Amino acid sequence: MLITNLISRYMELCKAAFLFCGGAKLNKSIQSNIMEMLFLLMVIPRKVNFTQMGRYGKRGEQCYRQTAERSVDWLEMNMWLSAYAFKKGKGRNAIAIDPSYIKKSGKCTPYMGLFWSGCAGAVKRGLEILGIGVIDVDLHECMMLKAIQTTLAKDKENNDMSLYDWYAKALSDNKQILQRITNVLVADSAFSKKPFIDNMLGIGFNVVSRLRHDAALYYLWEGDPTGKPGRPRVKGEKIDFKNIDKSKVAILDTDESNGQVYALKAWCKSLHRKISLVIHILPKGGHRLYFSTDESMSGRDVMEYYCTRFQIEFCFRDAKQFVGLTDSQARDTRKLDFAFNSSFTAVNVAKIMCSEYNLSIGRIKALIINAYYAQRIIDVFENNPNTQLNHEIVNEIFGFAADAA
Repeated sequence: MLITNLISRYMELCKAAFLFCGGAKLNKSIQSNIMEMLFLLMVIPRKVNFTQMGRYGKRGEQCYRQTAERSVDWLEMNMWLSAYAFKKGKGRNAIAIDPSYIKKSGKCTPYMGLFWSGCAGAVKRGLEILGIGVIDVDLHECMMLKAIQTTLAKDKENNDMSLYDWYAKALSDNKQILQRITNVLVADSAFSKKPFIDNMLGIGFNVVSRLRHDAALYYLWEGDPTGKPGRPRVKGEKIDFKNIDKSKVAILDTDESNGQVYALKAWCKSLHRKISLVIHILPKGGHRLYFSTDESMSGRDVMEYYCTRFQIEFCFRDAKQFVGLTDSQARDTRKLDFAFNSSFTAVNVAKIMCSEYNLSIGRIKALIINAYYAQRIIDVFENNPNTQLNHEIVNEIFGFAADAA
């Protein structure tokens, strides 16, 4: 494998996805600018921002800033990449969502606020994005589709809107495109609240999530109708997690070292509905409760869908570590949107290349950086470096990116 082939393959995937999402409607100058910015995300070894792009790229810093104000259909672009990446899967897909804290300082950036940081384990001042991805249960992989900056501002119009209401609205705005993939939505336990669940069911999503360990759950009523007027009884005895009625559950085959797993249909008091429930009894005591609002979903599917949800965390990790998800110094919402979504698109392309070349994202980025440096040197040394006229060019090579330190 030639190292320079990595650059060609990376740009080939970027262009194919960009043209699929309607990028051909933009003029060629804007197209080439966007492609170069996606390329620079994998070339710049340190912080990735407009200043660094001006140093490493072929255009000026202001050109990149103006290009970032352009609207790009990142959702369609990443849907093409995800379909390409999951073509070997069996079609067991789900939409995964997860908010992520973005460190940001200053007073002029719109929608700065206090958001929960999972890494710090505390509420911190900065920005937040809602990451929307698609997971493949059989391939155990996640591809990001879109990042939406949290723009909830408390004012007279939306003073009663909670953060989870805003998340529901963001998903509702994109439901027609997302439901072309699947109508299964996977989220962590923070989203297992009745208002959010009701909103998702109202727009056509079935939710897979996790309940609190102390959730009030009941076996379904299996007795005969009483014949009395009123609503039929739906719940029976309360589930005792230390003494589960084995006659009312299905035992799932799992490794004994992981504990015991039971599946059943149950009534959830907090959600006020029937659910497909999975009870995971841990080997060292305690239990975990996974559920799906789709009563027909099997217990094994519930557990596999939820466990695969954690792959979205690696998308955030890779975007922050390799392509500068948190490095943008822009204060304009359009530029921030471009920075967030272009980072995830670069990670998606890199993931496809990981499966093709059997390399990690870090290794692929290192090889692309080296290939870029080598190509830069080769292009310059087509001329004789020892002549007086080429003296400045040779010095430019030795000092390449030195001012970026």
